[in-house]
Amino acid sequence: MRTRRYLQLDVFSAHPGAGNPLGVFVDAEGLDAAAMQAIAAWTNLSETIFLLPPDAGADYRVRIFTPRQELPFAGHPSVGAAWAVVDQGLARADGGRLVQQCGAGLLPVRLDTGGRDRRPSVRAPRATPVATPDGSRGALDAVLRALDARHAPHALIDNGPRWWCVDLGEAEVVRGLRPPLPEIAALSLASNAVGLAVCGRARASDHALVVRAFCPADGIPEDPVTGSANAALAAWLHGDGRMDDLGARYIASQGRELGRDGRVSVEIDAEGGIWIGGQVQPVIRGTLDW
Repeated sequence: MRTRRYLQLDVFSAHPGAGNPLGVFVDAEGLDAAAMQAIAAWTNLSETIFLLPPDAGADYRVRIFTPRQELPFAGHPSVGAAWAVVDQGLARADGGRLVQQCGAGLLPVRLDTGGRDRRPSVRAPRATPVATPDGSRGALDAVLRALDARHAPHALIDNGPRWWCVDLGEAEVVRGLRPPLPEIAALSLASNAVGLAVCGRARASDHALVVRAFCPADGIPEDPVTGSANAALAAWLHGDGRMDDLGARYIASQGRELGRDGRVSVEIDAEGGIWIGGQVQPVIRGTLDW
C-alpha cells in the first residue's frame, strides 16, 4: 500500500463550498486504468483526476475519470489540474503558460496570476457537430418532448466528450427546468454522449448565460459546473452565428440550483477557439493510502 498526496478543489468558485468539486491524485504513477476507475467510483465525485509525468511537449499529464468512465477532456478537471500542478510544484508556468497533455491531446493553458488568485484557463479541443447517431432519434425526440422543446435549437457536439446541447432561450426556463433524467440517460447511452446541456440568456449584471448539465447515465443527475459543456455550448452558438448578444467574452452561471452557484469565464479567440476558465479553491489537502 502506498501513501499518495490528495487534494480536493472547488473549481469555478469564488469561495469554498461552491463550484464543482474535483478530486486530485497528485502521485498517480503506478496506478493502472482499472485502479483509477475504482478510485473515481470510490470518491463518487463528478470527476477525479490523476497527475502523471508528461511526454515531450507538455508540462504535465492528466487522466480524467467520472465514476463510470475515462474522459479524453473535461473542463473543470483541466482548470483544476493546472492549478494543482503549480500548487504542488509539478510544473512552472513560465510567462503564465502551460501545456496540458490529456486524452484529447496537447492543450494550451493560461494562468492569470494577478491579485491573490491563480486563475487558469484552458483552450478546449476543437468542437465538431455530430450527426444524430443511428438508433438514437427516438430517444432524442423523447427528451425534447419532455423538455417541451421540440422546436428549440439543438445539436450533438463533440469536444472530447459528446454533449447534447439545447438552447432554451431564456434563463428563467433553464432555472425552472425539471430534467427528464431517465430519458436523458437513454439518449446519452444511445448516442455515446456524456450528457445533455441546456442554456438560456440572462439579464444579470454578473453573468450573461445560464447553463445546466445532466449526466444521469454516469450516475451524475446534475453536474454542478461543467467546463466541457460550456465550451461545447459556446462553440455551437458561435458556429451557428448566435453569439451576437453574448460577445466574444462572457460569464456563465451554473450550479445555483444545486446550491453551488459557480461562474465560468468563456472566451472565443480570433481563431474560433474556446477558452474556459475560473477561480479555484483548495478545500482538502491530505494523503490517501491506496
